Order: sequence, then structure tokens, then C-alpha cells
Amino acid sequence: MNILLVEDDARIADFLQRGLRAEGWRVARAATGPEGLTLARDAARDATHEGNAADAPTLLVLDLMLPGIGGLEICQTLRAEGVTLPILMLTAMTTLEDRVTGLRLGADDYLCKPFEFEELLARLEALARRGRATRASKSPVLTVADLVFDRERMRVTRAGRAIALTARELALLELLMSTPGRLFSRERILASVWGTHEDPLTNIVDVYIRRLRSKVDEGYEPALIHTQRGLGYRLEAPAG
Repeated sequence: MNILLVEDDARIADFLQRGLRAEGWRVARAATGPEGLTLARDAARDATHEGNAADAPTLLVLDLMLPGIGGLEICQTLRAEGVTLPILMLTAMTTLEDRVTGLRLGADDYLCKPFEFEELLARLEALARRGRATRASKSPVLTVADLVFDRERMRVTRAGRAIALTARELALLELLMSTPGRLFSRERILASVWGTHEDPLTNIVDVYIRRLRSKVDEGYEPALIHTQRGLGYRLEAPAG
């Protein structure tokens, strides 16, 4: 098992590192927000490029109050970039509002300081089991009609022809293809692909939908990306 530990308190970090290593976990530590963000991005990239998540850190233990970039912003940024590493947040902030905010920004679990090491260990083991089950059940290839998205290679084809997409366009297409026929509101797309820090009045979703249409639908039949005026967008093949 592997842990990315982002904790600026040297005393707490040392305690957790020693305890987790004694339990057989491999631990990599960052002491600041920017270092932690880089560490998580590198882990996600290595797992994608190597195609072997077993050799990459699998869980992110993230303190909320960090120098440089706070834990909430790190969590939000990673989720907006499509990083799916399970995240356990550690914090001394114990209000319900704080916990709900963290979970809504993409954290998988939340543990308030002070905590018992055994509880931390149990939560990490539960997240590890959940992560293995998710990876096992998540198809590496999404297909709608003749549109194919290979998530391992990050490669999109339609009617057998490769389509070049930017990272943000890939994230948007993956969201739409994840549940064919589901209507995604602009707000949901904005939060999932760009993060909730983006101005909700921006037209960036509409701009990227147009870009995606020009690459995925123009020159092909049938059109797969559909607009429901005033409500949002869906991707689906026509019935029949």
C-alpha cells in the first residue's frame, strides 16, 4: 500500500510516517501545499503512463491548513483535473459546514484532529478497498455509437478516425460519455471539469461544448452532443 502524506506539522507527519510504515505502507511526504499538489499530480501521471497503479501511491492524506495552497484548493484542483486518487482530509476544523465543504469538493473521507491512529488506519484501509473495487469495475473504454474513448491511452476515435482533443476537452467528453443520455447542467459541468472556483456566470462551458461538437460531431452522422435549452447538455446516440 502507498500513501501520499501532505502535512506541514513535522511532529504529526513523523508520527504518521512511522506508524504507517510499521503497518507496511510506503509513505511519501510533502510539507507544503504546492509540494503536495505536485506530488499528487506526479503520482496520477505515473499511474496513467505506466498503466500500473500498484506501483504508484494510491491514497492521499491531505491536511486542510497548509502553507502556500490550502487542502481544499488542492482537492478541488485535483478533481477538476480528473485525478481520482482517494483523498482523506485531516483537519482541526470540526464544524459540519467544514466537513460538508471538503466532501463536496471531492474528498472521499474526513478525519478531525486529534484522532486515534487506529481509526485513521481503518479509514485508509476502507478507502483502499473502495479504490480497488472502483478500478476493477471502471471500464477503460467508453463507447457511444461509433465514438470511442480509451481512458487508459487518453485516445478518442470516431468511425475509426483519431480525434485530437486538449486535456480539458478530454475531461469534458469523459464526463458526458460516462453516463450516456444523462442531462448535465452547466453548473455541474463547470464544477466537475473546471472546479467550483470558476465564475458561475462564465460562458466557458458553452465555448468548450462548441469546440467539442466541431471535433466530435461535424462531418459525422448522427450528431451525439445535444443541447436542452436552458437546462444543459447530454451525449447520446439516437434511439433505433
